[in-house]
Amino acid sequence: MKPITIVENDRVGLLADISYILAKNKINIETISVNVVGGKAIIVLTVSNPKKALEVLGENSYKNLEEDYFVIKLGDKPGELNRITMMLSQAGVNILNVHLLSRDGAQTLVALKVDKDRKARELLADYLAENE
Repeated sequence: MKPITIVENDRVGLLADISYILAKNKINIETISVNVVGGKAIIVLTVSNPKKALEVLGENSYKNLEEDYFVIKLGDKPGELNRITMMLSQAGVNILNVHLLSRDGAQTLVALKVDKDRKARELLADYLAENE
């Protein structure tokens, strides 16, 4: 999974502009998270065509980063996220970003970005959504 992160000065209409650019280029937004911190808008999204999205956003002067995440599948019950985060913590893996992608009452899909990707993937091999 490769979310795109856009960091811009917050302003009225920013998300409208970005979503217009993507829609005009027939790029579907699949997930989105928006936060404003210290006057900066931080927009994290996944799209149907990341390569094209990066291109058209760049052409429209939006600074963006494409980041690598991996997706894990957990049971949808209390303590599941804690179990995984404790495993990573005890192994010295720092979690940089977490996105809850979906939950259906039985399972939860979570995207993680960590500082030691290979080590985390080895530790969480049984939980990787890509294995199915």
